[in-house]
Amino acid sequence: MAHRLLRPLRRTLLSPYTKTLAFLQPYFSLKPRNYVSDMRKSAFEGNILRLLRNEIQYELERSPPKPAVPEINLFTLEERPGEQWIRLNRKFGENEQIKVEVTMFDGSLPDKKRDVVPIDEDVELHITLIVDIFKGESSQVLEFVCSAWPDSIEIQKVFLRGHERMPGQPYMGPAFTGLDDELQDSLYEFLETRGINDELCTFLHEYMKNKDKTEFIRWMGTVKSFIEKK
Repeated sequence: MAHRLLRPLRRTLLSPYTKTLAFLQPYFSLKPRNYVSDMRKSAFEGNILRLLRNEIQYELERSPPKPAVPEINLFTLEERPGEQWIRLNRKFGENEQIKVEVTMFDGSLPDKKRDVVPIDEDVELHITLIVDIFKGESSQVLEFVCSAWPDSIEIQKVFLRGHERMPGQPYMGPAFTGLDDELQDSLYEFLETRGINDELCTFLHEYMKNKDKTEFIRWMGTVKSFIEKK
């Protein structure tokens, strides 16, 4: 008889305690899971930071970037940190202004000096030059789109446009290689007298190699700083 009375009493006494434990169980189990997750996240981010620091140190020790050059061939050079362009400016004659927008490397070809280029061997890197020539108060701009190879310049297009770029696609003239040979030579001379020549291409290739390294180190630094933020 005593056993029959104790069973309901035990259920009465244990039931609230059991319910409380069941209610709190999610909160108890949450802390270990979050702790493990935070530990994994911290270890993962720590590994990224370590790799970035090592890579930055390696690049700086192997061949540190050179200081930017303020001018070349009478052009003043406008550096654009964090961008893929630089700008050259100069005055020519009495009323002519020249602006050259220069990309970082945007293409490549196998080295012309070799019939077969093995994997990971040197290639000829390509840079795009957009040359704008303004005359006095004229509303028009003579624009040359050029390819700059390591030791030569190649004109792709020549056309006139307004100071404000048109929203539509302007007529950009015929293919340059389709022009009369003498006219092509004359246009090359036109640029050369203004300092836009093979010598400038050689300089820009060296400059952009340096900028490529500088921007790579800058990029790693900004990524590292972001991950380090709490």
